[in-house]
Amino acid sequence: MIVRIAILLVVVVLAGCRSLLSSERPPSAAVETPTPTAPSAAPAPAAPVPAPTAPVRQFRLGSAASALVTQAHARVAAGDYAAATATLERALRIEPENPLVWIALGRVQLAAGNAAQGDSMGHKALGLGTGDPNAQSAAWHLIADSLIARGRNQEASTASARADALVPH
Repeated sequence: MIVRIAILLVVVVLAGCRSLLSSERPPSAAVETPTPTAPSAAPAPAAPVPAPTAPVRQFRLGSAASALVTQAHARVAAGDYAAATATLERALRIEPENPLVWIALGRVQLAAGNAAQGDSMGHKALGLGTGDPNAQSAAWHLIADSLIARGRNQEASTASARADALVPH
């Protein structure tokens, strides 16, 4: 179980790092400038303005928080959940709005047997991860695992399906 949690933490961190290595950028939309025309008798009807959509984001750990998360992984592997928690709380003081740190802390809480805390941190990460399907998927997986740990398998199945719908495998 501890190895699975450590692997999941590494996957979350690497998912954030993957975008750092990618040099692909989305193509920018071309903007057309209207050409001047002779005035007409009736103005043209205004085109409907599309509704704004939430921007797609990709959360990453900064270098200091990344180093602390790595230290926490080592402490989890050694079975020292209290030290891992303290280390991740330091990372939260550096990046309190980063859902990846909350997910890492939730995984440690879950491994330490605090499933309700893991669930709470998963929901916090879910709220902070708006616009990042990878972060939200990881948060839903944390929530699903915490529900399984509490014997709430039907709810866990729903949470897992939500995670998979965000980032299909």
